[in-house]
Amino acid sequence: MNLPNVVSELINSQNNFDSATYAQCFTETAVVFDEGKTHNGRKEIEIWIEKANKEYQATMKPLEYSEIENTLKTEVSGTFPGSPITMTYHYEFEDGLIKSLKIV
Repeated sequence: MNLPNVVSELINSQNNFDSATYAQCFTETAVVFDEGKTHNGRKEIEIWIEKANKEYQATMKPLEYSEIENTLKTEVSGTFPGSPITMTYHYEFEDGLIKSLKIV
């Protein structure tokens, strides 16, 4: 699967529970939408993913990437009810980093 470098880095950092590296995949003013909540800016994103990592221990396995739609379908496994589940990540990029991520 041919993924953008920043998406590969995001997956690797998620699977290693490295919230600092995960946050570096985003622009300073990036926005993440997940579970009905909005996380604004790199620092808030790092705090959000650190908490999620501790709570869910989620790992991502890429299933399908659309370069046209900028979407990544993944199998997410962790310590949450219903694991594993399929989730879709909707990306917007800027200068090689993620400026927006919506997880559904």
